[in-house]
Amino acid sequence: MVRIALATCRPGPEVSADPDLSVLVAALEEAGADAVAVEWDRDGVDWGGFDLVLIRSTWDYSWRAGEFLEWVTACGKVTRLANPADVVRWNTDKRYLGELAAAGVPVVPTRYVAPGEAAELPREGEFVVKPTSGAGARFAARYTPGQHESAVRHLDRMHAEGFTAMVQPYVAGIDVSGERALQFFGGRLLHASRKGAVLARGTAYDERKVAHPGLRVWAPTREELAVAERALGAVPGAPELLYARVDLVDGEGGQPRVMELELVEPNLFLSLHAASVPRVVEAVLAAAGR
Repeated sequence: MVRIALATCRPGPEVSADPDLSVLVAALEEAGADAVAVEWDRDGVDWGGFDLVLIRSTWDYSWRAGEFLEWVTACGKVTRLANPADVVRWNTDKRYLGELAAAGVPVVPTRYVAPGEAAELPREGEFVVKPTSGAGARFAARYTPGQHESAVRHLDRMHAEGFTAMVQPYVAGIDVSGERALQFFGGRLLHASRKGAVLARGTAYDERKVAHPGLRVWAPTREELAVAERALGAVPGAPELLYARVDLVDGEGGQPRVMELELVEPNLFLSLHAASVPRVVEAVLAAAGR
């Protein structure tokens, strides 16, 4: 019997519980696996005793990125970790968007402002400021050109906590066509979802946001699939990915652009896509060596 750990975290005031976790554990056990959900930072866990450690909902990692990456490295040395440790390390820092752009993948234009660097904020159009390591729109906010002072205070707060900031144009297409999440599992498209805009005007960076407003099933277009596949093909080393989520928005001219590439702990939205559970189970069991 294969042993599988589904790595998660402890829910808290700023971290939601994973509604899909118990569903996956039950489905894996029904399929004959010994499956258990384990907090990634729990003391005394013998991670090497599992055939596979599947990172699922470690949604507090951006608060503790250094500690999390130490765990990823250690875990990857004693068992199979999905996704692989080098992929996780690369994907925890959103400066990967610059690498995707250099590889010819259409992405949302992004500038980076590290601690100690002077901010050059847009003089025209709305823009977004957020950290290169974050989840659930934490520390993210939307500004107009007349709100530079507020944006600079936002940058100062992030820099004080050691974060590098990202400055992006606000993609107006998201207010019309939303953000689409294309989920891949076992190397194939699993399902897709659409959600509305997360960053409303006037919402402060330190306010908690609704991470997936208006979530619903989506049928991806050929153009969206093509961009998603280009993004996955540009991951350094062409690694074998058990799971991946590509988040897309419409740029100028309505062409899809990558907003984010989720290779660490993407929400699978299985409550919306219950029919996908058997395919996820099949792929996880195969990765565990059964």
